[in-house]
Amino acid sequence: MKKIFLLLAVMFVASAVEAQELSQPRKVENLTINDINGNPTTLPQFGEKNLLIFYVDPDSYLKGGANKKLSDALEENGRAAGPAIRGFGVMNFPDTGLPKNMVRNMARKRAAKNGATILDDDQQLLKKAWGLGDCNNKFVIMIVTKEGELVYCAKDDLDDAGVENFYKVVDKYRN
Repeated sequence: MKKIFLLLAVMFVASAVEAQELSQPRKVENLTINDINGNPTTLPQFGEKNLLIFYVDPDSYLKGGANKKLSDALEENGRAAGPAIRGFGVMNFPDTGLPKNMVRNMARKRAAKNGATILDDDQQLLKKAWGLGDCNNKFVIMIVTKEGELVYCAKDDLDDAGVENFYKVVDKYRN
């Protein structure tokens, strides 16, 4: 009976994360993962600023898709920038079939080009600790408040209405 209850609870959390703006924000913790050079690090400015996190399977990044286009647009137009928000990327390595050294080199070049912070979750610690469920072939967009609450999570490509909803949510946290 306990196993059935636990399974149902896990399924509920996974389905709740599939939503975009979460009706029930939930606490998440800062984690130690690696930077793109393999050095242990925590999530930058966790607890100090609101975080805009792109949790990306490198396969999904190379395919493109609506969430990558949104990420690229944000880089160009700065619409999610503000004094109270920090954006960065986290690579979800275990779900990729690509050579890790190639992906890390691409990430290093991108970081050198645009000053981006890119981290490497080579053990899916973030995915597991935050209960994100299946992130294979996903370009996940999340917002975590400086109080440590996950308030937004989009795992599937956003359509036009989803992009507008994203902007409404991010506007609450950037200033």
